[in-house]
Amino acid sequence: QVRLVESGGGLVQAGGSLRLSCAASGRTFSSATMGWFRQVPGKEREFVSAIGWNGAETYYAESVKGRFTCSRDNAENTVTLTLQMSNLKPEDTAVYYCAAKFAFGPYWNREAYHYWGQGTQVTISS
Repeated sequence: QVRLVESGGGLVQAGGSLRLSCAASGRTFSSATMGWFRQVPGKEREFVSAIGWNGAETYYAESVKGRFTCSRDNAENTVTLTLQMSNLKPEDTAVYYCAAKFAFGPYWNREAYHYWGQGTQVTISS
């Protein structure tokens, strides 16, 4: 059974930090590109960050570049994806989703991803 389970969301003040994790299991996610997206009510789900299968390549939305760091740990049965978020801003408030894709397709395009987690709420107070 394929599972992507996010954790680590919560409420923090602006300028603070949070660390999100996503545990992916049930497929060979060590060969997948994995990403983080976020969504606020009434808006489309937007790209935040992505990381290549071996962690050598990382990509970030302009809005989070320099503040967020994406990494991964390819263990044998479970891949753990991490998003370290710092200097958080109220506009970072959203539900954050991890996702995985195996086929070609732009890393920033949510339509390219096959598997999704259930999301974790991040709220930044001003």
